[in-house]
Amino acid sequence: MRVPVIAEELAIGTRTVDTGRGVRIHKTVVEQPVTIDERLARDEVEIRHVPVDRIVAPDEAPANRYEGDTLIVPILEEVLVVERRVRIKEELHITRIRREEHHQEEVVLKAEQVSVERFDESGTPPLK
Repeated sequence: MRVPVIAEELAIGTRTVDTGRGVRIHKTVVEQPVTIDERLARDEVEIRHVPVDRIVAPDEAPANRYEGDTLIVPILEEVLVVERRVRIKEELHITRIRREEHHQEEVVLKAEQVSVERFDESGTPPLK
């Protein structure tokens, strides 16, 4: 007696299938106004001339210094006397003042929108 032995085999492959003639792409630009509402900061300086009129030795001339938020810059001048002395003529007191102001503006933002239209083999768009 004979018993046949049967086995199935599978063959896998790929092929190219033409699904249509092409696509049509529509692109439009949409403008949308947007309101900006931000607080802006700005630094200002205030400069005051403060008379000092004090004589100091040349090696004792003061350097720039801070007193709180104020930068003090000594303005030096040499004056002739029997001997040379350094006199502080004035100081600049510079204070930083931060002011805020409200800024509101309307700007236009652009966005693109795209639609794709496919064609079948006859060259006509598919029915919807």
